[in-house]
Amino acid sequence: VSKLGFGCIGLSGVYNAPVPEEVGISIIKYAFNKGITFFDTSDVYGLNANEVLVGKALKELPRDKIQLATKFGIVKRAPNGLEVKGTPEYVRSCCEASLKRLSVDYIDLYYQHRVDTTVPIEDTILWCNGRREN
Repeated sequence: VSKLGFGCIGLSGVYNAPVPEEVGISIIKYAFNKGITFFDTSDVYGLNANEVLVGKALKELPRDKIQLATKFGIVKRAPNGLEVKGTPEYVRSCCEASLKRLSVDYIDLYYQHRVDTTVPIEDTILWCNGRREN
């Protein structure tokens, strides 16, 4: 893992205007060529667009030299904060969707963006542990 990672949130306009797809891809490739091998995204960034963008960039890079992280748990922004979900079924569906959007066979680090306090953390993590074994 590189000493410096690249958080991809800014490419999809969460706190700023999104960059055009080809610019985002070139930024990720530039970062990789400068030695960054850890890229972090989330299913909620740009309403899934960030994972799609990262996936397109990864197709042009050696996947075996990249550590890819993405997150689950935020369903949407709500007027009074964030709606979060951590049920095993939701985690499974998010993981499968992220794999498709990223166009990869595996995710190196898959983690919870926000904890769902209505679901025991053991229930959320049990699914993740089972997936890791497969």
